[in-house]
Amino acid sequence: MATIISLDPRITRAQIESYDPADVQPKPDLDQFITFEVFHQAKSGARHIHVGSVHAPNSDMALLMAKEQFGRRGQTHNIWVVCTEDVVTMHANDADIFATTPEKVYRDVAAYMVRNKVEAFKKEQRGDTKE
Repeated sequence: MATIISLDPRITRAQIESYDPADVQPKPDLDQFITFEVFHQAKSGARHIHVGSVHAPNSDMALLMAKEQFGRRGQTHNIWVVCTEDVVTMHANDADIFATTPEKVYRDVAAYMVRNKVEAFKKEQRGDTKE
């Protein structure tokens, strides 16, 4: 049988035998570990941030592997692991449900001029009367 010829000389040097894709058998179920998403909390009260994923046979091992992989970098207060299959997402075509009505700008944080109100309050406290 012929060997694979690649643009990468390391592949060519390995002399890997070429194969017929029709001969490839699908992998059996449970041949691979389960994928878990990892969320990291740096300090108490902080939000959990997605930092990556790990592959493990069960949730206990996933937590242990997440601790070793992501808990040793910087300060860690807590780690969550969630099976990737348990994460529920929306379809991209449904994104329009988040569209806000333009005339309701009061719902947007940018609509509030907090800085102006704070500056006015400070001037009032100092007794400044000039503008």
